[in-house]
Amino acid sequence: MITVMATLFAIVIVGYMAGKLGYMGGEFDRKLSSLVINWTCPALILSSAMTGELPDRKFILPLLAISVVTYVVLTGLAFWLPRYVTQRREDEGVVGFAMMFGNVGFMGYPVVASIFGHEAVFYAAVLNVVNTFAVFTVGTILVTGKGEVEGHHFQKKVLYSSPMLSAYLTMLIVALEIDNIPAFVSQPLTMIGNITVPAALLIIGSSMSQLPLRALMGNKTVYVTTFLRLGAVPVSMYFLCSLLGFDSYVVNINTVVIAMPVATYGTILCLRHNRDTTLMSEVTFITTVLSMITIPLLVMMF
Repeated sequence: MITVMATLFAIVIVGYMAGKLGYMGGEFDRKLSSLVINWTCPALILSSAMTGELPDRKFILPLLAISVVTYVVLTGLAFWLPRYVTQRREDEGVVGFAMMFGNVGFMGYPVVASIFGHEAVFYAAVLNVVNTFAVFTVGTILVTGKGEVEGHHFQKKVLYSSPMLSAYLTMLIVALEIDNIPAFVSQPLTMIGNITVPAALLIIGSSMSQLPLRALMGNKTVYVTTFLRLGAVPVSMYFLCSLLGFDSYVVNINTVVIAMPVATYGTILCLRHNRDTTLMSEVTFITTVLSMITIPLLVMMF
């Protein structure tokens, strides 16, 4: 697991170097971000149900339920707590996003697989259905600012975006126990999906390359947000979901998933909406580094 975390961080460093040397940055990063969101990530989700044995379908509904509970609670916290974390009103949305969304789609899959086995990638994908829906609704509101989207808090197109459609189809494949998908379909999807993790991490590194070195060391706001993201949020949700009576296996997977460092989508959404990526990149960098310590510790605790 530590090796997995170190490997992922190494790709961030490569992205940082590529940005510094001019191979990445600006319009290239924006186009690559769109490719990841709309093409490679959906392929990764679909391929999770097309390799090896089918995951157990009995966990689909409990996973969806625990994910809904998790993000309802986190939504409330994301709009309330940031005012006590930062004195800059314009940073409250970024703090809320960072606290609410872990890197489920990009780092969550390999970490969950290393802990629970390959079939657990599908379970992470089920959890990612609610996460994806929340990212493109609540997350977009947080990044762009509530005032700019007043009256447009919910966009129906989110329901049929490519990440959501791929998640629906993946759940259908498992629910119907379709295990005879031909190789000429599954193998290209797997290869395209495999682009997701390195591409997303390269984007993070490239975005960080635009910051002065001192900024990457973080500040009070960054470290308080990091504590919430990597410590307080997953531990609190673990005990809450356990008290609500969810199956321990489901609770454990959900806890690991929400213990991920800040979601790459934060930087991507900032780029898409022409927002300053400074704070988002800083907290993404710090949480990615420290998660190599906190995730193994969290797994040892539970």
